[in-house]
Amino acid sequence: QVLLVESGGASVQAGGSLRLSCVASGYTVRSGCMAWFRQAPGKERERVAIIYNGAYRAYADFLKGRFTISQDNANNTAYLQMNSLKPEDTAMYYCAADKKGDISIGGCISTKPSDFNAWGRGTQVTVSS
Repeated sequence: QVLLVESGGASVQAGGSLRLSCVASGYTVRSGCMAWFRQAPGKERERVAIIYNGAYRAYADFLKGRFTISQDNANNTAYLQMNSLKPEDTAMYYCAADKKGDISIGGCISTKPSDFNAWGRGTQVTVSS
């Protein structure tokens, strides 16, 4: 059974930074496609960043270099470092994993929420102006 547990969300002021963590059990983070998504109230869940086989990374265009996705294989944890936070970054943030290993690198870059079969419960990020 795959379990993903996010943490690190908080309320911060605009311009601040946060690092979100996603601890995985029953799944090896360096294998296959993992992603961070976010969902704001009344909006669809959107992809923020992906990492494939612990090496290839891709980000949503709207981030403009403010976020960084990474993994710590020793602790089997994925991270999302968020800098220069803006009020529009306010959302619940989720990590997701492809536990079956079905997603190719090409698919991972353009992946949708429905492509993933393992999700955490999310961690709330609130950015005030």
